Amino acid sequence: MKPDMDVSPAPDALEKASRSLFTFIWPRSLLSRTLMLTLVSVLMAQIIATSIWFSQSRDREMEGLKSASDAMAQMFASTTKFFESLPMKYRHIALDQLRNMGGARFFVSFNKEKIAIDAIPDNELKTLSLNTISKVLHQKLPNLKVIDVEFSRPETLHVLNNNILLSDLPRSWAHYTLTLQPLNPPILVVQIQLAENEWLYIAGLLPAPYVTLEDNLFTVEQAIFITAITALLLIFTGMLIRRQTKPLRHLAEAADRLSMSIDQPPIKEEGAAEIITATRAFNRMQMRLQRYIKDRESLFSAISHDLKTPITRLRLRAELLDDETTIDKFNKDLDELEIMVKGALQTVKDTDIHENLAEVDINLLLESIAEVHNATTENVRLNADTDAIMMCKPLAIKRSLSNLIDNAVLHGDTSMSISLMTMIKFVFPFRMMAPVSPKRP
Repeated sequence: MKPDMDVSPAPDALEKASRSLFTFIWPRSLLSRTLMLTLVSVLMAQIIATSIWFSQSRDREMEGLKSASDAMAQMFASTTKFFESLPMKYRHIALDQLRNMGGARFFVSFNKEKIAIDAIPDNELKTLSLNTISKVLHQKLPNLKVIDVEFSRPETLHVLNNNILLSDLPRSWAHYTLTLQPLNPPILVVQIQLAENEWLYIAGLLPAPYVTLEDNLFTVEQAIFITAITALLLIFTGMLIRRQTKPLRHLAEAADRLSMSIDQPPIKEEGAAEIITATRAFNRMQMRLQRYIKDRESLFSAISHDLKTPITRLRLRAELLDDETTIDKFNKDLDELEIMVKGALQTVKDTDIHENLAEVDINLLLESIAEVHNATTENVRLNADTDAIMMCKPLAIKRSLSNLIDNAVLHGDTSMSISLMTMIKFVFPFRMMAPVSPKRP
């Protein structure tokens, strides 16, 4: 059986894939990168600041609710002790006086049974308040074992018995004490069993700002506010960066045009001080390049013009010679010299050297080059082991071979030997040469 093959991707492949994904996600323009970094910075600052603020505010809110619940429990305990100290026949008289006078903070009644309470959903604030009140009541009323504490909605709150709702009572009895429109907050209900079939019923509202038992630290309005502030910041940052990067874009476009042609107008200097400095430096560089190219063209044009006179004069003198072979050699050298002058001028003007391809006998070309070095002694020996007629640029190939042979004679031994096949195979793999079918005389 063949062992299982490991098909897990190589670490290099995973690294390359992750780098490609990051390059794809990460924006390339300066505006996009600035906006992304601004957004990340704002979000991190908001998260950190909100976390610190929320933690501190939450602690203060919990401490405040605990203190308010403790105060409510103290008042409930005092009320319970007051009514517990009254004889049975005076309790209802005291209750009637409280209801008729109005202004009481609590609704108090004596019931024959425990009333069922429809509790509100649990949350952290409700649990803290109930635990605090229950703890204080048990400490202040150690002789009373049954103490029930709960929160109820006003619309489902039963009073006096399990059949009467808060809405069924006269408004002067409890509505002004237990309702707070339009908040409609939950009502705290404490039921304490004083004796068999005797329950003290106390209902009231928590003091502000804990009356609703809702977590109002981070609301929808605050989220909308933070979102709006972040959006405005990104908009103004984007406008600023776009305005500042516009000169940079013009500078990049001008640099690209400069690579195509040196004759470009100067860039308008605008933007921040650093961008103006860079633009001014670019304009100065462009002016210097233009002046340098112009001076160089003028110089080589003058040289070319000045060389035409001696070349013409040499042609006239060559015509006075008697040997036709010598005349042809002079004229050929003068033609090459004229072509080299024109080529140098074209190079200065950043144009190609226009030399047409022609069939060249490499053996004859090497003989003409070797003739210069063999005037007195045989310094260059040519092994013409084959015929070679190439389609090439005559002047270019002659300059190449001349440089090679001149260096060999100057820096090598006193004499050198040239093998045509070796030179063609190893020395001149150029595009300027193309073999042509050998021509024999």
